[in-house]
Amino acid sequence: MFKTLLVEDNRTFREAIRDNLRSQFPSMAIAEAGNGMEALEKVSSFTPHLIFMDIQLPGGNGLKLTEKIKRVLPDIIIVILTNHDTPEYREAATRCKADYFCHKILTSIGEINGLVRSILSDKGFHGNGSR
Repeated sequence: MFKTLLVEDNRTFREAIRDNLRSQFPSMAIAEAGNGMEALEKVSSFTPHLIFMDIQLPGGNGLKLTEKIKRVLPDIIIVILTNHDTPEYREAATRCKADYFCHKILTSIGEINGLVRSILSDKGFHGNGSR
């Protein structure tokens, strides 16, 4: 089963992404974290294949968390999903080894779903999130 972790402090946005993923990928396991410390705990206990990571989080910066996670678990796909779409943040995300960078407002749900489908395929999963 494909596992996704949503790291986002805005509960409404996190729930919207979660609900969309559940409807599009019914066999996907989804965990959530609202801050940096909780995110690190979920990474070690849940071991996701994919993480959607916000940049600004209580208890940790999403870019630094990305770098820390990638050092230990380089195969986890990390998508930075943020409102802070500047060249500086994009460059920082690349330096921290994030795999993708998406703007929360400018990236459509369809684009997110397409990205997830592509990641599922690349990792050898079916389109619904099952093996």
